[in-house]
Order: sequence, then structure tokens, then C-alpha cells
Amino acid sequence: MSGSRPAHVPVLIAGGGPVGLAAAVELGRRGVGCLVVEPRRQVSTARPRCKTLNVRTMEHLRRWGLADRLRERAPLPVSWSQDVVFCTSLSGWELSRFTGVLGLSTQGDRFAETGQQAPQYVLEEVLRAHVAELEPCELLLGARVAAVHQDEERATAAIENEAGERFEVTADYVLGCDGPRSVVREQIGSAYVGGQALRPNFGMVFRSRELWKHVGHGPAVQYWVVNADAPALVGPLDRTDTWWAIAFGVGAEAGRNSAHRIIDALAGTAVEAEVLSTDPWTARMQIVDRMRDRRVFLAGDAAHLNPPFGGHGLNTGIGDAVDLGWKIAAVLAGWGGEQLLNSYEAERRPIQERVIAEASANMRVLSTELLADNLDDADAAGARAREAAGRRIQETKTAEFHSLELVLEQRIDSSPVIPGDLGTAAVGRRLAHRQLSDGRSLFDVLGPDLSLLAGPDARAQADAFEQAAETCGVPVTRLDLAASSTAPLVLVRPDQVVAWQGAGVPDARKLIDQVRGGV
Repeated sequence: MSGSRPAHVPVLIAGGGPVGLAAAVELGRRGVGCLVVEPRRQVSTARPRCKTLNVRTMEHLRRWGLADRLRERAPLPVSWSQDVVFCTSLSGWELSRFTGVLGLSTQGDRFAETGQQAPQYVLEEVLRAHVAELEPCELLLGARVAAVHQDEERATAAIENEAGERFEVTADYVLGCDGPRSVVREQIGSAYVGGQALRPNFGMVFRSRELWKHVGHGPAVQYWVVNADAPALVGPLDRTDTWWAIAFGVGAEAGRNSAHRIIDALAGTAVEAEVLSTDPWTARMQIVDRMRDRRVFLAGDAAHLNPPFGGHGLNTGIGDAVDLGWKIAAVLAGWGGEQLLNSYEAERRPIQERVIAEASANMRVLSTELLADNLDDADAAGARAREAAGRRIQETKTAEFHSLELVLEQRIDSSPVIPGDLGTAAVGRRLAHRQLSDGRSLFDVLGPDLSLLAGPDARAQADAFEQAAETCGVPVTRLDLAASSTAPLVLVRPDQVVAWQGAGVPDARKLIDQVRGGV
């Protein structure tokens, strides 16, 4: 989409952060025109925000043809480190270590892509570039959505540019991906429900060319520093000199006044350092009371907020974007029904609530809760203190760094568009990944819309299903597999979620109509 300012677009996306851009990619690759309105002309590298792209996000990037592009841009390759270290300082005693963390382990074939450590701005840059490549999409930078109203036929967004000029664009649907201070959320009368932590935190990015020579624990994606002078979390943004840090329990003013003291305490020795940016924050555990008002939807931080521990926030938002993207595209293409749009909140809210609960549980034990006497002592008392600390770390933090069950086993408990028994092992869950006999990933051969996996004993039933789908005008890609997956027939949605499985289809047209949201 290019040229003069559009008067109407099928989908208008407020916010061009990772979630809004992901929604544009999901829509644009399906031929749906969309306009992304984003105030920032340039992606800022000052605050890296999210730094963990989990397995599911990387699988979506693979589906979009962007996984390798992202990895090429990421400063820390997966092979560089898959560890998290707890220590008294970067040059001090090691207390405990986790390996193969955050989906970075390359062993096994449970997923099509490993996780990837990358600052949020790297993901944004990759997504921006791809949106610019998609003919149906347009990025409107230096502007913001200032108001939204709607009627039965369309939604209308008032857009304001940097000069204060306003103009209107109508759309079939509006996606509010405009973050915690969402104008779209305010306009539809939705509000956060939940609370926030009492303790402040002080984030910063700094450069130190000499810090690596003081690190005594080898490469790691995170170092949890447990000392009374600076209980904190610190990690590298690259392999040379740029670092991020979070000082726990430190407010904005105190953090700015003592930033260099904090860095020295993290290092365990005085180091030359330049503070590049600061980012005071307080954890919030909130979710909106509603995510949809007719033609307007909320996604990402505009809809839910959770503590960052475990790295789930941005990844959950990408899941929102994927869910909304394919469903809206199906409706605009004519084969999706209204129930498909109703299923967005029904399916995503329980997942978002579970992520908030898990991230909140991870926050219960931070470096501040691990402080103990004698941790830095080189005598028997110090050894005992460090051993006790190591045990507690393993007992309390394992779930934070080994969370594949939360990432891969996200289940849809209730949905108007998933027929059958949601209590079974596969229905309502991500399709179990496997390598095919030719070495390809099963995910690589799925179709862009619905996919029907047929085992060797279900060819006739698959024929009947295909005919019913054609009659209903629903696009289905059929895959005849040498061996069954979880059942002789498995119907998979565009988001790789199993919609139905069985040995035969009693009423294929009725089943298809429910999956497409027509009933």
C-alpha cells in the first residue's frame, strides 16, 4: 500500500511496536491491507525492553520467513551461551547456574525453532523492514491515533501528525496495539483490572569496555547478582561492551544518583562505565476488563501487563497478534464468520491470565530475597552460605528459566470455534512438532489457512472432508502423511493449533462451519 494518504483501509493498527507490526505481518502476508500508525519515526535502541524471544515467537517468525533474518541481526547467537548464572558479583563467587534456559537448548525436536536472545529493538527493526516489503501494508510514522469511534458499518480513527494536523481514516477493524497508555483502550471504555508491585526497580543500559575482563563465570545471557550493595539482574546486549541492568528496590532518583556505584557493585570492582539510558519501572499485574468493542480489538500491552521475569510479556503479545491476524483475515476473505472474532478474547484471556500468574510467581524470589550473611566469605561459613543459597535458587527459580510447558502447552480451555473435547491431549493446543522423513519440519508443510493431516488409513475420510470444505468455501490444505500424528485425521488452524482430531468425520460440513466461526 503506497501513495497518497488512504481514506479507508481494511485494518488500521494503532501502534507500531512488535505487537502491532506482527499483526501487520500476519495480515499483510494474507493480502489484507492495513495501515500501521506509529509516533516514533526511528526504532530507539536506548531501552532494549524485552530480550527473550521464546520458541513460539521464533516459530511464528519461521512461518513468516523471518527467523533466519532475526538471528543474523541478533548480537548474541544461541551458540554463544544458553546459561543463567547467580553470583555474588560478576567477579565474585558463583552461587548456582541454569543451562539450556529460556528455550535456547538445541537438543531434541520438540520445536521447529529454538528461542533467541535479542533486544526488542532488533525484532522491531526486522518486522518494520518486512512490513515495508508487503504491498498491502503501509507504515505511517510520526503520527498517532488520537480518537476512535465506530458504527455498525465501520470504525473511524482520528490521526494526528507531528504538526498537530488531524485527518480521519475509516477501517473495517481497528487494532489497539498502542501499549500501556493506549488511546484505543480508553476510547472503547476498557480498563485494566489488577494491581502492581510495591517495590520500584531501576533499569539502565551502560557501556563498559573493560567489564568483560572482570567476569569470572563465562558467557551467560543473564547474571543475577546477590549482594547487599546491588541486588540486581544484569546481562550483555552484545559480546563487546554494552550491558543492561535492573537494580531491584531502587527508585528513579536514587538510581540516577548512584548508577555508577551500582555498576561497580555488580562488577565487584571499580570499572569505567558510561550510562547510556535509564528506565525506572514498577511491575504491574493487570488485564483489561474487555478486549473487544464491536470492530475494535486490544492486543499486547494495551490489553495485559505482567512482570518481566521469565520473558513472557512480548511473546504473549505476539501470540495475540497472530490470533487476531488470521481470524480477521479469514473474515475479510469471506470464509470466516462472526464467531471467529468472538473467539479472540475467549481463547486469549485464559492464556494471558496464566502468564500473569506465572510471571508474578517468578517475581516472588529476586536477588533481594536471596541475600544472606557470609556469601562472599572465603571460609567454611562462606561455603555453607553459598551452598544453602544455591539450593534455594534451584528450588525457587527453575520454573522461570525452564518454562517450555508454559510456552508450548498453552491450552485453549474454551472456544466457540473448537469442536469436540477440549480436555483431550491435542485439541486446543499447539500441534505437536516433528521432523518428517525428508528432514523438513512438519510445520513447514502446513498450509496458510486450515490444514488437514491425514494418516495412511484415513484417505477416504479425508476425501469427504475436502469436498465438504470446498462446498463451504473454506480453504484447506491436505497433507497425506506416512504416519498419523495424534489421530488418523487432524485439522490444524493457521496458528498451528489443533482444531479437531478423530478417526472419521460424522458431519464434515457442520464441523467446518464451527471451525470457521459460522455457528
